[in-house]
Amino acid sequence: MSGMLPPIAILGAGSMGGAILHGLVESGQASDLIVTNRTAAKAQALAGLTGVRSIALEQQAEGNTDAAAAADVVLVGVKPAMVPDLLREIAPALSAGTVVVSIAAGVTIDTFEQILPAGTPVLRSMPNTPALVGKAVTGIAAGSAVDADDIAVVRALFETVGTVIEVPENQIDALSTISGSGPAYVFLLIEELTKAAVGKGFTTADARTMAEQTFIGATALLAASGEDPAELRRRVTSPKGTTERAVAVLQQARLDEVFASATDAALARARELAEGH
Repeated sequence: MSGMLPPIAILGAGSMGGAILHGLVESGQASDLIVTNRTAAKAQALAGLTGVRSIALEQQAEGNTDAAAAADVVLVGVKPAMVPDLLREIAPALSAGTVVVSIAAGVTIDTFEQILPAGTPVLRSMPNTPALVGKAVTGIAAGSAVDADDIAVVRALFETVGTVIEVPENQIDALSTISGSGPAYVFLLIEELTKAAVGKGFTTADARTMAEQTFIGATALLAASGEDPAELRRRVTSPKGTTERAVAVLQQARLDEVFASATDAALARARELAEGH
């Protein structure tokens, strides 16, 4: 989808909502943005952004309904426990055809569809924290009343902060174990490689530079080359060389099983949280 996005409201512009807001502003594709936060201090911090109307709920009690009524797309970014009350609050204010998008982890499309007016198009999304630098992976899942135009506008919205994958809702939790939690896995690998460098006698500063810039450089090379990671790994791994010996040790540690187990554990926890544990 090209051109301008329709009016968008972000209800609860916390860290993720705020990241998406900044992406929308920087894209130049959204000239009509309304955001709500509870406090004047938080609202004030966003008030200077181009094309943004920032509402503090402590100063404007009807702020959420005002914002929802003025928007064609409503992003729900409040904490998961607060979602049902917010939906009950805004339901009467939504005009027909307004698309409601959840960025609240663990809240089902069914929860949204039961509270909102019948026929409201609902999508559930799972962005990740690289949205802050425009490099997100966002999974989106469509509810029962969503059409191709709704998907196109929501895809365009999230493409302002990165890439978008469409999945059925029953894959959203699994997606969260890969792209949602994934940045933490990468940071952990960088931490451990940094420790290994310190153990080889490098200063902490030099160790960090080596480990961090190697990851940044490798991923930039991957992006620029368009090659399969396995192929790039082979090119670094000379036969009977030092890298081959190191990679053999990593493979003996069964990284494949470790990553499968780690993501399985995350998925089990997502299911527990969905059941309220």
